[in-house]
Amino acid sequence: MTSTNQTQELASPIDPRNPHGLGDPNDTTLRKVEREVLIPKIMRDRAKAELCTKEVADFNECCKASSIFMVATCRKQNAALRDCLTNWYQNEAFKEECKKIYLQERADYRSTGIPKKHRVEKI
Repeated sequence: MTSTNQTQELASPIDPRNPHGLGDPNDTTLRKVEREVLIPKIMRDRAKAELCTKEVADFNECCKASSIFMVATCRKQNAALRDCLTNWYQNEAFKEECKKIYLQERADYRSTGIPKKHRVEKI
């Protein structure tokens, strides 16, 4: 009984490195799923929204105009979009930038306990 009480007493103080029980906010190690899924998702989303906007818009317009036949008629636009995205996926500086964005979002979540989608930015 004494060992149980000691364990509870030791576990009760809040660990400053892990304030919400979600991990150390300053930890920069990445799990396999973060390296292979989550960071590439940020890369893909940023490349489509910020860097390859012309190619995305051209491909979307072509798809809307050709509906069912888009597979055959939008090959040129699809190839241009794929080339642009591949260019950015292979850019090491861009990959490192997206990694830093992910680590900052994860650190914010771990320190506040509030997911990104529920956080409201102060204006």
